[in-house]
Amino acid sequence: MCVNDSNSLVDAEDVSRDESLAKLEIALLSAIFISAAILNTSLLLVLWRQRKQMSRMRVFVFHLCLADLVVAFFQVCPQLMWDITDRFVGPDLVCRLVKYLQVLGMFSSTYMIVVMTVDRYQAVCNPMVKFQRTSTRLNIPVCVAWGISLLGSLPQIFIFSQVEVAPGVFDCWANFIQPWGLQTYVTWTTLVIFVLPVIVVAFCQMRICRAIQINLYQKTKQQSNAGLPVPSRASGVAGMSKARVKTLKMTVVIVLAYIVCWAPFFTVQLWSAWDTNAPKETATFTILMLLASLNSCANPCIYLLFSGQFPKRLVTLLCRRLSDGKNSIHEEATQVSTLYMSFKNVSESK
Repeated sequence: MCVNDSNSLVDAEDVSRDESLAKLEIALLSAIFISAAILNTSLLLVLWRQRKQMSRMRVFVFHLCLADLVVAFFQVCPQLMWDITDRFVGPDLVCRLVKYLQVLGMFSSTYMIVVMTVDRYQAVCNPMVKFQRTSTRLNIPVCVAWGISLLGSLPQIFIFSQVEVAPGVFDCWANFIQPWGLQTYVTWTTLVIFVLPVIVVAFCQMRICRAIQINLYQKTKQQSNAGLPVPSRASGVAGMSKARVKTLKMTVVIVLAYIVCWAPFFTVQLWSAWDTNAPKETATFTILMLLASLNSCANPCIYLLFSGQFPKRLVTLLCRRLSDGKNSIHEEATQVSTLYMSFKNVSESK
């Protein structure tokens, strides 16, 4: 969500961009785009091949990969091309569509994590609720996440448009009502994409921890007082399998990765919107905003990490890369094939 305010262009147009900073942006965005595209596409293909045997958690991971691919191809990639050309190249319709898809990726990735966390909360705290027994072919929480994302991104179409920033020079910018339009836009977006989702997932995680704590207490009490029945809610937690415990841990790590990646981004956006003296063109500001997209690279890695195979596969690839300096096409194809097989083995072992 790079906010460009056309009302502030009068002074900005006379200042040429920092080429060193632009090169850094292009390098970081290129690395993020390639990594996110390869990782998520590989995992998506493996999950799709085994769609008939997919568990409920794999359905969430599948759609999280789709959301991360939206981020990679419709948020990172357009921004990369924008940085290369220095101006948005395309008609007004494309401008509005790109801005819509950029925020759609943010919404979908965020709310897929939210519904995944809510699902784990239901599995632990309310295991008998019908929410847990719906068919994976019609996953209502997933539909809700995509619905919120599609609707929540619609304002972008009306906010952004192709604007003449200088005589004969056009760019994709937003016209905000002065002086509060930009602040309202950034604050509202931060609220619905970051603050509210974090509150929901934090609440769910605390309730899960509380349920597990009650379970441990009840088990201890039952052992010391033989014959006393364990309450139904605690017994639901007591019956958790190792696979469910692993998915709970994976969900926690995915949530933490999301917060770590996106908290600096939204902090910088709010600072930039509310403080007219904020150092907007510094390398620190730029890097913090760009690194937010790393979350799309982190999610498939977390899935592999919890499979127990990711560290060994990664070390093998790195050692092979360091021991042989040849950058042949065959070597690159072998690495991609090894990564794909790693995903495949992980999926088949679950």
